[in-house]
Amino acid sequence: MDVLIIEDEEIAAEKLAMLIERYDPGIRIVGALDSVKNALRWLSVNPRPDLLFLDIYLSDGLSFEIFQKMEVNVPVIFTTAYNEYAIKAFELNSIDYLLKPIRPDDIRKSLDKFKAVRQEYTRHSQRIDYEQLLNAVVSRQKTYKERFMVRVGEKISSIPTEQIAYFYAVEKLVLLVTHENRQLPVDYTLEELADLLDPRLFFRANRQYVINIRAIEGMYAYSNSRIRVTLRPKEPKELVISNEKVGPFRQWLDR
Repeated sequence: MDVLIIEDEEIAAEKLAMLIERYDPGIRIVGALDSVKNALRWLSVNPRPDLLFLDIYLSDGLSFEIFQKMEVNVPVIFTTAYNEYAIKAFELNSIDYLLKPIRPDDIRKSLDKFKAVRQEYTRHSQRIDYEQLLNAVVSRQKTYKERFMVRVGEKISSIPTEQIAYFYAVEKLVLLVTHENRQLPVDYTLEELADLLDPRLFFRANRQYVINIRAIEGMYAYSNSRIRVTLRPKEPKELVISNEKVGPFRQWLDR
């Protein structure tokens, strides 16, 4: 049996491949792709696999776009971290799914189910309504904070998120710093801000900073494989990406 993995996180793809091969060493992993673009290219020149393991969010868009752009009559097992809406959509379409983090027992049950229904799937050429799935995901996608109300003395201002360079924590205060270097207090912790802000633009760099990618002025190698980042406007205190954050930071920059 040939299996194609489409997953944009390298570590997750490697773990998934390992679990599949552990379940059945006879299964052949024919590829591990990280984007809609690469999936379309691969599927256009290679024989169809017997099964797809498919993540929803890829590096360049939603994986359902693959099926909008080409005919792919292949059974799918979805891998997803978004159980609040995706699982319901998959159940409506009789698609199996694995909820991250994926465990060995999840793989066993899912592949056992696939083997049981494989013959029936082939016989009836089951067709999945990916348009419906795409609409279900898009309609429930998380929205992020677009502006912050701040107060200085008696004056209240509304600061659009695109004007914010970074957030900086000093003692028990969190300051919003605009690209024009206005520094304004906000009533949020950095933990709360990391959840409220669009992760494509903002990153929790360390205990003191949440930074906007557009505010990065320079990056420099630092001791112990860390990275020192300089910002514009200039950061009030040295900003160093810790060892455990370096990997996610690189992925954030390269997405």
